[in-house]
Amino acid sequence: MSRIGTTASLKIMKLVTGGAFLDGGDLGEVFMSKRELPAGAAVGDEVSVFLYRDSEAVLTGTTARPRAELGQCAFMKVVAVTKSGVFVDWGLPKDLFVPASEQYKPLEEGRSYVILVYLDERTGRLAGTAKLHSHLNEDGSGFVPGQEVDLLICGFSDIGFKAVVDNTHLGLVFRDDAPGELRYGQRVRGFVKAVRPDNKLDLSLLPPGLSGVDMLAGRIVEYLRANGGVAPLTDKSPSEHIAAAFGTSKSAFKKALGRLYKDRKIRLEPDRIVLID
Repeated sequence: MSRIGTTASLKIMKLVTGGAFLDGGDLGEVFMSKRELPAGAAVGDEVSVFLYRDSEAVLTGTTARPRAELGQCAFMKVVAVTKSGVFVDWGLPKDLFVPASEQYKPLEEGRSYVILVYLDERTGRLAGTAKLHSHLNEDGSGFVPGQEVDLLICGFSDIGFKAVVDNTHLGLVFRDDAPGELRYGQRVRGFVKAVRPDNKLDLSLLPPGLSGVDMLAGRIVEYLRANGGVAPLTDKSPSEHIAAAFGTSKSAFKKALGRLYKDRKIRLEPDRIVLID
């Protein structure tokens, strides 16, 4: 059954001057603009369309694809602010409305936020929300350690990065389980590290069995090989220099250097690291 906010393959019922009407099943007729109809389209042909209501509340099908469909999240830019809410660019000509009641703080024009698309049952229209905790599940009991998942970074804490998991759940990537700094709104593949006793999800960007120290140590060796076996960095280098080269914290860098030194893969000199062949 076709649903508003999703993509469906619908048959053309009739052609009219301005476009066509498609068979939306239980939804009824779906209008499709003439400019979006495939060349030579005829009654009975099937077209793949995304379903939404336009500014006149007409049920419409479009070949354009939004950044997120119903129940999904994406990083969207605020393009207009009104007293009742904001409009965000989600990839369709009609911007997505985020009501003021669905904002955890006032969203600012020109800035981008992680927004979830939901169906407003009162109006029958699609809308957006920044209140992810109200719409996503924090009970990860259905996941298993080692499971590969899609992550969208949606916030930060002192111990790590908050993430949307497979568009359905929320979890946390601890800093030690991320090989580098993550950006708000960044999409990455990750893994379920553990399901806690309270059923909340601990996440990692590292494959099962591989630690962040191991991965960073490998990156340091690759960097040295690509730069003649030498790097002008040490465990006493400024944090910003380390972050610029490896996208990681000074403490993580020092741990990786310690691992390489213990394994006799590098030599530490006063002003540089030297790869030992």
